[in-house]
Parts: sequence; C-alpha cells; structure tokens
Amino acid sequence: MVDIEAIATDVVDCAIKVHKALGPGLLESAYQHCHAYELKKRGWDAETEIKLPLIYEDQKIDAGYKIDTLINKLVIVENKVVESLLPVHEAQVLTYMKLSGCKLGFLLNWNVPLMKQGIKRFVLNLSGETPYPKRFSLV
Repeated sequence: MVDIEAIATDVVDCAIKVHKALGPGLLESAYQHCHAYELKKRGWDAETEIKLPLIYEDQKIDAGYKIDTLINKLVIVENKVVESLLPVHEAQVLTYMKLSGCKLGFLLNWNVPLMKQGIKRFVLNLSGETPYPKRFSLV
C-alpha cells in the first residue's frame, strides 16, 4: 500500500528543489515538467496533463479539464504562475479532487521568492470515504 503522506512529503520537497534551481519567472509548463521529473526520480508514477471528464447524468463530457500532475492516481498537483493565488484557484483544485476521487491535492504557485510561500495543501476526508460520488476513474 502506498503511503499518501510519503507522496505529499516528496511533492513539497521536489517543488522546493525545482524552485531553488529555476527560481520564479518561467512558464507553468516548465515547472510542471521539472517537478514531475523529480517525482519520477523518486519512484512515483507522476503523470501530467490527465484529462478529467465531467459526468452529467449519463453523459461523459470532455469540458477541457486537465489535472496538471497526478501522482500514483492518489494526489493531484495544480501548478500556477500568478501574482497571488485566488479563491478560484483553490476551487479548481477542490473540484478536480471531487471529480477524480483523489483525497489529497496541492496548489503550487511558482511565482514566489521562496517556494514555501507558494504551497497550499488540500485534503478531502483523508481518513474516510469521500461524501462525493466518484465520478471518474483515473485507473
């Protein structure tokens, strides 16, 4: 069984490592690929740009949603390069978590002097079942 907290620790550690090497000012995609690379080096299955369809009644709708990085089909990472994180960014992570059934997510803003200032962690009922129906299987 995969320890979700071990993934969480590496998400943060890898983010700090990449940010120390690159600093702020690059495109979101550059950080995303470097972060996924560092996670893979540590043995995690880090997939990028995972399509996340919306299920409405009996319809599977491709509305253009994509998870930036999905680690071991358990943890979501959403990357941003913005002046400051807004409630809409947090809502995006929470929505992706609800739609995918993932219980742990991170919002990473790479446009900060120190990476620790750009990390937000989100948890949906980590110890128990989610109250939201699992709408989409990432398997």
